[in-house]
Amino acid sequence: MTFHPEMSHEEIARAKLEVLRREHRDLDEAIAALAGQVGASSLTLQRLKRQKLALKDRIARLEDELTPDIIA
Repeated sequence: MTFHPEMSHEEIARAKLEVLRREHRDLDEAIAALAGQVGASSLTLQRLKRQKLALKDRIARLEDELTPDIIA
């Protein structure tokens, strides 16, 4: 049995994808909590929403990279 301590490109991408999804969920919860507060800063909400959209774009790119192209 051979042991390979290195992770493949796909394994690294899947790990990054999971981290990004977790960050996206955390931002979603933070936005919901902040939106529910009286006197919440709209500037902070906008910044968090932009970060969330940027994460969504990164997640989509990684998912596209991991999904094999199927030519029909």
